[in-house]
Amino acid sequence: MVDPFADEVEEWVDRSKGHVRADVVHERLVAVGFDGDERTTRRAVAEAEARWRAGHRRTYRPWITEPGMWCQFDWGVGPVVPWAGGAPRSTLLFCLWLAWSRFRVVVPTWDRTLPTLLACIDTSLRRLGGAPRYALTDNEKTVTVEHVARVAVRHPEVVAAGRHYGMQVATCVPFDPESEGGSESSVRIAKADLVPTEADLLDAYPDMATLVAACDGFCAHVNARRHRETGVAPRERLAVERERLHVLPSAPYAAALGETRLVNTDQTVRFGSVRYSTPPGLVGAEVWVRAAGEELVIVADLAALALRPSWAPAAPAGLIEVTRHALSTPGRPRIEPAHYPGHPQDPSGAPRPPVPRPTSPAETAFLELGPGAEAWLVEAAAAGAVRVRARMAAAVELAALAGRGEVDAALGIAAAAGRFAPDDLLAIVTHRAAGAPSAELVVADQAHSAQPGTAAWEGFGR
Repeated sequence: MVDPFADEVEEWVDRSKGHVRADVVHERLVAVGFDGDERTTRRAVAEAEARWRAGHRRTYRPWITEPGMWCQFDWGVGPVVPWAGGAPRSTLLFCLWLAWSRFRVVVPTWDRTLPTLLACIDTSLRRLGGAPRYALTDNEKTVTVEHVARVAVRHPEVVAAGRHYGMQVATCVPFDPESEGGSESSVRIAKADLVPTEADLLDAYPDMATLVAACDGFCAHVNARRHRETGVAPRERLAVERERLHVLPSAPYAAALGETRLVNTDQTVRFGSVRYSTPPGLVGAEVWVRAAGEELVIVADLAALALRPSWAPAAPAGLIEVTRHALSTPGRPRIEPAHYPGHPQDPSGAPRPPVPRPTSPAETAFLELGPGAEAWLVEAAAAGAVRVRARMAAAVELAALAGRGEVDAALGIAAAAGRFAPDDLLAIVTHRAAGAPSAELVVADQAHSAQPGTAAWEGFGR
C-alpha cells in the first residue's frame, strides 16, 4: 500500500537527514491520498531511515600513531574539595594523554584559565620528560580565540607557549568530540576513579593536597598497568618514546603566569601592599602571583627548588599552583595557619602552654614521671603556686614508694583540679589506693560561691 509513495518517503527522510518522525510522514501521506494505517507508515519510515544511515554512516579508521608525534589534553569536572577559605568548591582535572605510549598525566586545579592551562602543560611535559610534535585539544577560548570560515584562530599566548616547548597546538573539529577520543577516554577513566560517587564508594577529599596525592596515585597505577591495546605498560613504552620527544627548555613558559615575587623569611609574598602566606619550603624561592577574579593565585616551579617540600608531588613536576587566597586590602594580611605547622602561636590568638624542658637533674627526675608531671608543672606555674621545687622533690620521693605510674596519675588529677597544697598529692595517692575512681576526686565545693551576696545591704535604710 505504501509502495506508490516510496519516493515521497525517501525525500522527506533525506531532507531531515534521517530524523523525521513517522507520525509527521503519516499525516503528509494521508494528505496526498494514502489510506493505510500508521503502523504501515512507521515500518516504511524505519526502512527508509535504515537505508539512509547505511549510505551516510560515518566510517572510522584506526589511528596509527608514531612515537613522539601526538599528545592530547582535555578538562574534566573533578570532586568538590574544601579550599583555603573552608567552603567546599568544585575542582577540575587536567588530563594529558601521550598517544603512542598511552602514558597519562592528571593534574587537579581550581580553574581552567589560560595561566592555569600553561602551568598544567608545563607540569605534564616535565613528567613526560619531553614534548611531542603536536598537541590536540578542544576549541576552548583559552586555545581558540574565534573561528573564521570554520578555521580556528589560535590564542597568541598558546602559540608562543607551543613554540617555547617545540610543540604545535592543534584543535579538533568543533562540536565533534569523536575527533578527540583519546583524551575524552582519559578524562572519563580519571573521573571514574577519582570523583566520589555512589558507584566507586570513595570518601570526600578533606583538602586539595589529598586530591593531588590521589591523582598521583591514579597515574602511577594506570601507567604501570598492562594496556589492553598495546599489551605493554605505558611507562615502559614511555621510556622508548622519550627518545623521540623534544628536549624541554630549562625555564618554563611563564609569560602569562603573572608577576614574580620572592618568598620572604616569614613565608609570605607581597601583592598590592598585602602579605599572603605560602606553604613551607619556599623561603627565598621565586614564585609567580596573579589575580584571578577575587583570588590571588601563587605558582612555583618545583624543579627549580634546591629541596623538594614534603607536600610536593612525588613525581617530577614543573610549574604547580601551591596556594591561593581571597584578595584582601592593605592592613588585612591573608595568613593561613596550615602553612605554619607546629608554630607556637595559637591560631585563635590565645597563648599556648609552655613545653617543660629540664635544665637540672632534679627537674629531669620529676618530668620523667610522665605527662601528668608535665601538666602539673605547667598548671602550678600558671596558678602561682609556692615552693614548686619542693613539691617536685616530694613527688619524686613519693614515686619511689608508691610507684611512678601512680604518682604521675595523681599529678595529672591535681593539675586538673588545681590542687597544689603540700599534702594534696599524698591525699590523692592515698584516696586512689583505697579504690576510689578518679572522677570522684574533683568535687565542687557547694558551700562557696563566686557570686557576690547581698549581706552588705542588710542594714540599708534602717
